[in-house]
Amino acid sequence: MERLTIKRTRRINHYLHAASKTIIALLVSEGIGTLVLGKNPLWKQEVDLGRVNNQHFVQLPHARFIDLLSYKAKLAGMQVIVQEESYTSKASFLDLDPVPVYDPANQNKHRFSGKREKRGLYRAKDGRRIQADVNGSYNIGRKALPDSFGQGIEAVAVRPVGLPISRVIQPCALDRAVVLRTGA
Repeated sequence: MERLTIKRTRRINHYLHAASKTIIALLVSEGIGTLVLGKNPLWKQEVDLGRVNNQHFVQLPHARFIDLLSYKAKLAGMQVIVQEESYTSKASFLDLDPVPVYDPANQNKHRFSGKREKRGLYRAKDGRRIQADVNGSYNIGRKALPDSFGQGIEAVAVRPVGLPISRVIQPCALDRAVVLRTGA
């Protein structure tokens, strides 16, 4: 059992390192100067997704992945912002809904103009549709940098893609000197 656990841990660590390195190399090649990461504390506590899904979900080392991305981004000279991400999936980016911060003491029910139609699809108030993860990503960016859109952000790199382990960047990719283009 110990050998199986060690093997699994090594595989997970290898994948996390390879994926984080690939992401940082992509951001460096695109000239991205700031990396905004969404993280909610205690978000895996008391999850009720069913017995099997709970086992799979809770085992994902999300905080470890954020730590790896953070330290590799700092090594590449990027600014890293770790932002709490409550309500970012419910608020509409297209309608510029306010995105509140979660407060368990606050009993007010928040209302948002759009809604999630189905898995992966979000509909704004006027009927426009946007991919739900992209909507959430933009809202995390808005929460971290509230006055940024239209005022200095050159572009946002929101293109959700899977990172197969076979597409790992060569080890020397991050060793080269890189001049980062940062927004004003």
